[in-house]
Amino acid sequence: MCFYMQMKDPKVKLEERFKAKVSDEAILPQSDIFNGFEHPKIALITDEKPEEIQCDFSWGLLPYWAKDDTIRKNTLNARIETIAEKPTYRDILQNRCIILANAFYDWHWLDEKGKNKQRYLIHGPTELFAFAGLYSYWTHPQTGEIHATFTILTTEANETMAYVHNSKKRMPVLLKQEDEKRWLQHTLEPQQLALPYQVPLIAFPG
Repeated sequence: MCFYMQMKDPKVKLEERFKAKVSDEAILPQSDIFNGFEHPKIALITDEKPEEIQCDFSWGLLPYWAKDDTIRKNTLNARIETIAEKPTYRDILQNRCIILANAFYDWHWLDEKGKNKQRYLIHGPTELFAFAGLYSYWTHPQTGEIHATFTILTTEANETMAYVHNSKKRMPVLLKQEDEKRWLQHTLEPQQLALPYQVPLIAFPG
């Protein structure tokens, strides 16, 4: 799974790497460790505006029909094998985004019940990479405020992540650099991103 991630590179590096711009008014979210359960705002690029790095989307997807925001603790991640079947995601399969990152974190269980754990920091094949995701807009029923939210797609763990995330053996979908635009342009289907699709990962305690 993916509940904790890192993004700390400056704006100029993101703009150069992803060929997209951060608007002058936006504040680029940066942190050594973002906690998904706090629903932070994370830099991403949507299929609506592939030329712009957006900074106002928060982690934990809220479907348009949600009565309140309590569901989002369960929508930080979405299993890629079942998104077409789940009511939360099946109506937004066309709402594609890439979430920009330096690294993510996961925990290796040191005992059967996970009372003792070792945190691992996991890097992709390059200094900057992107997760595959979906996004949604939700209108607060009391205030009328529109919330932009997203989820990170996950798949069965590869060899590296099966060792690290040995409790559930899942991992986020990291896109190959050449597939980032394909995902946003809808020429890459979700089922093509399930294992054995993968990029090289480097994991070490940290």
